[in-house]
Amino acid sequence: MARPRPLPIDPLAEAKRQWLAHGWTDAADGMALVTSVMRAQQLLLARVDATLKPFALSFARYEVLRLLAFSRAGSLPLSSVVARLQVHPTTVTSTAERLVRDGLIAREPHPHDGRAALLVLTESGRELVERATQALNADVFAQPGLSRDDAAELVAIVARLRKDAGDFADPRPQPEAL
Repeated sequence: MARPRPLPIDPLAEAKRQWLAHGWTDAADGMALVTSVMRAQQLLLARVDATLKPFALSFARYEVLRLLAFSRAGSLPLSSVVARLQVHPTTVTSTAERLVRDGLIAREPHPHDGRAALLVLTESGRELVERATQALNADVFAQPGLSRDDAAELVAIVARLRKDAGDFADPRPQPEAL
């Protein structure tokens, strides 16, 4: 797909100018922040989607596979997947159903909790997520579009936003293994 030609002005800067012109000065910076982050998310997700397309994976499916591959046993309770990915249980359930249908994970009863389900990575799921991770590392993560310093600063700023929103408490220097 050909990249569109750049616009002669930044539409988000123009939106901020309009906010200020309409007297919404208290909200102008926040509007610029929110719309800028949302546009950046669109740009990054487009790159991720294009990289994962040959693997027939959405980012949601990739995240579940990668999380299971990172776990010690290649399996986690459904509730742990929900908590770690910070998405609604229905989303994880429907994603897991598609991964089961495709033979990439199995859904098994939890060995200690009869009410819980365990998601288990299959060998074909492990092979696929490893290949997809290599592609994402090469095509997206190694060069996300910002310098290392800018990327680190942005991650730190967004981490403060996430912490203040209740995503997590003070992080440990090294997260414990799953």
